Amino acid sequence: MDEGEIFGVLGPNGAGKTTTVECVSGVREPDRGRLRVLGLDPSTDHTRLRRVLGIQLQEARLPDRIRVVEALRMYASFHQHPADVGELLSMLDITDRAGAQYRTLSGGQQQRLSIALALVGRPRVAVLDELTTGLDPRARRETWKLVERVRDSGVTIVLVSHFMDEAERLCDRVAVVDRGRVAALDTPERLVARASHERGGGRATLEDAFVSLTGGGDLL
Repeated sequence: MDEGEIFGVLGPNGAGKTTTVECVSGVREPDRGRLRVLGLDPSTDHTRLRRVLGIQLQEARLPDRIRVVEALRMYASFHQHPADVGELLSMLDITDRAGAQYRTLSGGQQQRLSIALALVGRPRVAVLDELTTGLDPRARRETWKLVERVRDSGVTIVLVSHFMDEAERLCDRVAVVDRGRVAALDTPERLVARASHERGGGRATLEDAFVSLTGGGDLL
């Protein structure tokens, strides 16, 4: 990945997307090969990695009664030099929900809080896993704007997604993963151009490119 980019990881169900996130975060060791995050080995450099890496996981859920500001302060306590909680609330447009309990938040607000929790340690790299799953179209687009805002603040983003329109809108480059291997790594524009060429010049989309590369596997 290049510093300051939004790098997408796309792949069908069982392709290895979750495994990739687990390896990057140090939860799981790669079966083979070499992995480095900002020069650090996630398998051995846990303490230093925590200072530079923030992770938002799809299945992560907070206690129903915890308040937004309480969650942020709790996560901030894990870091030596955390971000200002008020600034995070403002950047992600949830200042008015600071005192709200987690269970009262909408799906979009819960995702905004998830992003804030991933950023509270001032990471240089943030991993966002299936960020907009379950959100309505309006909330998805609002979340996309937030992701771009985070990128513009200087954070490199790894975006794991099964939404082709999301990847095409946000990602500078994408890796299409299939059966544990990288089937393609390029910009969305070049992948679409390649798919268009394969169709004999007809108009193609990133989803067409994905299907061509993976055989049309389940996107979930």
